[in-house]
Amino acid sequence: MPIIVNLDVVMAKRKIGLMELAEKVNLTPANLSILKTGKAKAVRFSTLEEICKALECQPGDLLEFVDG
Repeated sequence: MPIIVNLDVVMAKRKIGLMELAEKVNLTPANLSILKTGKAKAVRFSTLEEICKALECQPGDLLEFVDG
């Protein structure tokens, strides 16, 4: 898949766990895990916004396009 999700990297840099982030963004840990592992097929902008607020980052910090 050409879109890489770097959520796990940003979470590690911020030293925040899955359960804590799930509570902050009002997602189930299971759904957040699907996004974190790159298995999600889509993400709502509202969810992306909440994650960026909680992690104090930009969408480009979380998502990367790799051609090839």
